[in-house]
Amino acid sequence: MLSAPEPSTTGRNVLGAVVIVAALILQVSVANRLPLPGGVQPDLVLLAVVALALVSGSMTGMVAGFSAGLAADIIPPADHTLGRYALVYCLIGYVCGLASAEMDRQSLVPFFAVAAGALAGTVLYAATGMMLGDPRATWSTVIRMVPLQVLYDVIASPFVVWAVLRVTRRYERGGERPSRDGLSVPPARYRAMSGRSGSL
Repeated sequence: MLSAPEPSTTGRNVLGAVVIVAALILQVSVANRLPLPGGVQPDLVLLAVVALALVSGSMTGMVAGFSAGLAADIIPPADHTLGRYALVYCLIGYVCGLASAEMDRQSLVPFFAVAAGALAGTVLYAATGMMLGDPRATWSTVIRMVPLQVLYDVIASPFVVWAVLRVTRRYERGGERPSRDGLSVPPARYRAMSGRSGSL
């Protein structure tokens, strides 16, 4: 039996770029306009970076995080020092990418990654603001914002993270058939199974 063709690097890059652009548009046009308690909104861009990192690994997560963060630093209503989001999202993408190997064994990994990413993102963003002399970045603000940021990101994660995971996994599978129980088979595992079995 012939294995499914390996998805091209260009295709993965294009898919990642589309995901990031869509997250940025939704963040600016929808999420930032939500009148939520505490004046905190879910970070859809962060969720997209976490999802891409979980699917493709730490290197892709780092590159996607830097690209998405740099775009978030530039797109209005950006009112902070250029590069803060790029640094924060780059670090979060790399760290969350380290957990990509656990995706097939632990179904709760995305939720833990989102919670940890939201916590780390808020703290790192505030810490860089303090180092750069941003008067709005104080520990009292961080303590007030962290619980709400984590809560809103976890609530929004099924709509963003799982959507990104489904789209990227479907692309990675290509023409592979789903398993009988309806669960998706990761491409690496599928190729390994195909190589061992020889024929069906």
